[in-house]
Amino acid sequence: MHFYPQERVALFIDGANLYATARSLGFDVDYKRLLELFAKECTLVRAFYYTALVEDQEYSPIRPLIDWLDYNGYTMVTKPTKEFTDASGRRKIKGNMDIELAVDVMEMAEHVSHVVIFSGDGDFRSLVEAVQRKGVRVTVVSTIRSQPPMVADELRRQADCFVEISDLENQVSRQHAGDDRGYRRGRGPREAVIEDVGEPEIDEELDDEYYETGTA
Repeated sequence: MHFYPQERVALFIDGANLYATARSLGFDVDYKRLLELFAKECTLVRAFYYTALVEDQEYSPIRPLIDWLDYNGYTMVTKPTKEFTDASGRRKIKGNMDIELAVDVMEMAEHVSHVVIFSGDGDFRSLVEAVQRKGVRVTVVSTIRSQPPMVADELRRQADCFVEISDLENQVSRQHAGDDRGYRRGRGPREAVIEDVGEPEIDEELDDEYYETGTA
């Protein structure tokens, strides 16, 4: 990674995109290790995590993760999903957080010198260009080693730096066997123990905006 120690850096994590990217490479992200890695490399100002939540569920498998992140250094940005029925009668859930992420990046550009976006979504190319015009460096974290690649070529070309997330696997992956780091040491009254939870699986046919919940 290309960071200067004096750089003020903000992380912007598209939760569903990062989850799908790591899973496509066969590992899970340890968010404590991720935060520690960037804190060592630069002056970390803020780490945003974006995810949509399905309402009216008695239990959400992602809720323990959200609670842990909220108590351990991440700024959580969530919104309710929207449900609809597609042409084949399947229930779908729309949960796109692109606008929220873009607005926060533009606002934080006034306070940081380097933005790190954890997403491969080509829709962010114009956002990256706009931030660069403000004199802010932009790094994109995703992968070209999955099939198909998770990062859009136009986004990779626009960024000042591209970080292949598989190169960070040893530093940010969750170590399942005999690992007591995990999320068992979280701070706060609702300390969470995370096992095999994560973002909902992405329906790739609908360009990462929709989550399938089953048939109507």
